[in-house]
Amino acid sequence: MRQIVLDTETTGLSAENGDRIIEIGCVELLNRKLTGNNLHFYLNPERDSHEDALRVHGISNEFLRDKPRFAEVAEEILTYLDGAELIIHNAAFDVGFLNKELELIGKPILRHFVGQVVDTLAMAKEIYPGKRNSLDALCDRLGVDNSGRTLHGALLDAELLADVYINLTRGQDALQIDVAISTAADGSSAQIDFSSFDLPVLAASEQEQSAHEELLRQIDKASGGKTVWRTAGP
Repeated sequence: MRQIVLDTETTGLSAENGDRIIEIGCVELLNRKLTGNNLHFYLNPERDSHEDALRVHGISNEFLRDKPRFAEVAEEILTYLDGAELIIHNAAFDVGFLNKELELIGKPILRHFVGQVVDTLAMAKEIYPGKRNSLDALCDRLGVDNSGRTLHGALLDAELLADVYINLTRGQDALQIDVAISTAADGSSAQIDFSSFDLPVLAASEQEQSAHEELLRQIDKASGGKTVWRTAGP
């Protein structure tokens, strides 16, 4: 499976009110392995960044003056993303900005070019309810080294998010691990056909059944015979 971990930096918080993308960073995963085939652009947004945004990303308006406009690199970006599953932290924000940039150059919205979108913020909230789930918080929780992240940067953040995503999904054995939180780029639910899966049924051996019964007996004893599976009846 080809997955693209994507992040953007912008002039502000509202694409609908005229804010634009100033940086896009993408990291490619093939079968959950980093390939090194990354994509990175600084972009001339044709407007200045808000002061609050400048404090977040530190990318000056002067630095962006001679950078390409989104329209000039759009085809390269779309070719790179074509058909891939996107992994984005707080996906609604980045997808909203990309949709607006595509609209401004007369292109269809993002869902026409990619597979589904996995929102790692939604994933983290499911796994760690009630906790901080920013990228920095997840890096700290999962042991991902983010010591070089003093300011937000799209490529660095995409690289960190790739590590976070791999750690979030490592060791989980449910077939629906990504399906439960995956959506199409337009926000609709993704559907997976499991009919092609051939899942063998492995019966427990006599030794395993005996060990299981002994464990249940010990739990029964510890609870004073009040375990639900004994008291509820057949």
